[in-house]
Amino acid sequence: MVPTLLSHGGLMMWLLLVAGAVAIGVFIERYLHYHRAQINSTEFLIGVRNVVRRENIVEAISICDATPGPVARLVKTAILNRERGRDGIREALEEAGLMEVPRLEEKLNLLATIAQIAPLMGLLGTVLGFIKIFRVMQNEGLYANASLLSGGIWEALICTALGLAIAIPCYAGYNYLVSRVNQIVLDMEKAATEILNIVTETSGPPIP
Repeated sequence: MVPTLLSHGGLMMWLLLVAGAVAIGVFIERYLHYHRAQINSTEFLIGVRNVVRRENIVEAISICDATPGPVARLVKTAILNRERGRDGIREALEEAGLMEVPRLEEKLNLLATIAQIAPLMGLLGTVLGFIKIFRVMQNEGLYANASLLSGGIWEALICTALGLAIAIPCYAGYNYLVSRVNQIVLDMEKAATEILNIVTETSGPPIP
């Protein structure tokens, strides 16, 4: 069955297969990235709090360096800017957050684009298939039969089905990844508030 589909799908089918392969690669890469980035922020902050309260700043920074993800990088930013006072730490955290969010959203637009254009590519393949059918009918006239027309029909149907088959999981995968990003951003916001309180409680008054 698969060899038959591959032999009758036409050029647009191969373009759709390439787009589908790219989408799979993007989804897997982003899924693994978010899996590494999303940590148990509660336990992580408890460990950092205990170290910071002992004023062991070097160990706290080492814990942040050893922990992957944007939450750990935000916490490290707050620790490194602990002498700037509450407003200075908050500003540093906001700047760091503005840098982290684009990293999380990287490549998601590509997945969304594939989900949007795959049905259009399938429709284009369908139109090309019908053009092939009418060209055969024009050339053969009354002698055109089903076997001569089948190539264009195959191409039209395969491209339509493949475009939808790629777009549907791409759209679902995109929404899933966006939900993961939103969860990580929420963890970042909670961690930023918590580390701001931890650092300002232990750092004493800001240096003038």
